[in-house]
Amino acid sequence: MTTSDATTTLGLVTATRAGRTAAGRLAAVTAERDVRVYAVTDLAQAWRECDEIVCFLAVGATVRLLAPLLGDKHTDPGVVCVDEANRFAVALVGGHAGGANRLARRVADALGATPVITTATDASGTGPLDEIGWPVEGDVAAVTRAMLDGEEVTLAADATWPLPPLPVTIETTPVEESVSPAPRVVVSDRIGAGRTRPAVVVRPPSLVIGVGASGGAPAEEILTLVSRALGDAGLAPGSVARLATVDVKAGEPGIVEAARTLGVPLITHPADRLARIHVPNPSEVVRNAVGTPSVAEAAALAEAGAGGELVAPKRKSAMATVAVARLRPRGRLAIVGLGPGARDLLTPRAVAELRRSGHVVGLDQYVAQIRDLLRPGTQVIESGLGAEEERARTAVRLAREGHAVALVGSGDAGVYAMAAPALEFADDTFDVAGVPGVTAMLAGAALLGAPLGHDHCAISLSDLHTPWEAIERRVRAAADADLVVAFYNPRSRGRDRHLSRALGILAERRSPATPVGVVTDAARPGQTVTLSTLGGFDVEPVGMRSIVIVGSTHSHVVAGRFVTPRGYSWQR
Repeated sequence: MTTSDATTTLGLVTATRAGRTAAGRLAAVTAERDVRVYAVTDLAQAWRECDEIVCFLAVGATVRLLAPLLGDKHTDPGVVCVDEANRFAVALVGGHAGGANRLARRVADALGATPVITTATDASGTGPLDEIGWPVEGDVAAVTRAMLDGEEVTLAADATWPLPPLPVTIETTPVEESVSPAPRVVVSDRIGAGRTRPAVVVRPPSLVIGVGASGGAPAEEILTLVSRALGDAGLAPGSVARLATVDVKAGEPGIVEAARTLGVPLITHPADRLARIHVPNPSEVVRNAVGTPSVAEAAALAEAGAGGELVAPKRKSAMATVAVARLRPRGRLAIVGLGPGARDLLTPRAVAELRRSGHVVGLDQYVAQIRDLLRPGTQVIESGLGAEEERARTAVRLAREGHAVALVGSGDAGVYAMAAPALEFADDTFDVAGVPGVTAMLAGAALLGAPLGHDHCAISLSDLHTPWEAIERRVRAAADADLVVAFYNPRSRGRDRHLSRALGILAERRSPATPVGVVTDAARPGQTVTLSTLGGFDVEPVGMRSIVIVGSTHSHVVAGRFVTPRGYSWQR
């Protein structure tokens, strides 16, 4: 299967040497984009040619230059202003629809500036309706105002989609049966949905257009056929997610141009795969020509995947055929590592996932760390210690139902945390994204020096899930292999001897002078860092919030710092 997609054009407008320098820095980190640099006298040209613009000018000067160019907020490019000292990145025009708010954050990250975003939804933390990422129609201003004022806003949808948090009252009736007088958000691919009352209609990416065409078929003919197929079926063009065809038509100019015009990727499938898909209108003529009895219907169904359905059978013109399939919504489970606890060690990707997830599941004390980052309308499911399996099952169930879910854990969610149990319960009916976090071992090692400079391992001393005999074998293996060892879950009231026994095993292979470091509450209030030796280490202060790192035979202390040399000569 292959795919093709469009590229966003970014314009950088400069007037001074400092502006040109900053533009060069920004261009260097956006190399994957179509980046164009303009003089300030060519701002009008940049306005016509670019999807997004960064002006390295004062806000007042930019406003005067842009005023004659302003048209409609749905079609104007997003514009960000950066001052001469690169202190601020101001989202000036097209905050939501033009992407200026997102652009301001990206520019600020690249230049070390502060993003300045003044739209009401962003200032209040409310998820903007026109930043869901899908086409939005209707009275956005009225419904957004109702959300900001705390009024009742209902949500009606044809299916459960992985939506970001929205401060709405969930409405269980189908879209056409809604009787609530309140403003509402409607999620539907059907034309006519949301006609009554102040409403915003969100067009989910639910439709796949299958296309077959003779050589030389013009794009205009294909697009006309697509429009008629959608219109007759009562389906909205804004919900078209992609075009699909057979591999041998991957380079057909008319099909390629039709996808580009619609602004969706073109996906191609091998003929032998399409030939195995049951369709209502097969053709032996088509089979003889391209190796499959169906292109349009089979390609649409192939791309719609399991649970997809044909909602508009193929129709033909002189040189083309099209068919429409509706795909089944897929939920999304983001397994998010929150790091050791300090906010500045929480990754930007983790923050983005938390803010895009309508449901957040986690241990109560971990949820408390990030509650202020959650958008209004986020559904929070939290529980106490010992309920790991319940949390994993809950997150998987919600994702399977079609929701956008973040399952959170401290450190890295894949290291002695929630990723493993969640994925054991998961299936292939929803998407999964793993978001790495700074582990306790890494946070503790950074505070101690460089104890993990060479080969190392992590061993949990908790025997709740692993018999002590197995843990002991692993400690002996690490001792025999001369690995630096990081002990997780080193000591609790019920397991106050395990750490001493593990250290005793290592002491059989290592000298009493071997460095041992313990960090408790790394990057949290009350953090303590202690550096000792294998022969003189006191286990009493160690608890479940501690990480203990024991050096190899080559580890030593340099200027008070725990170091394991990376080199192989071991010369000091």
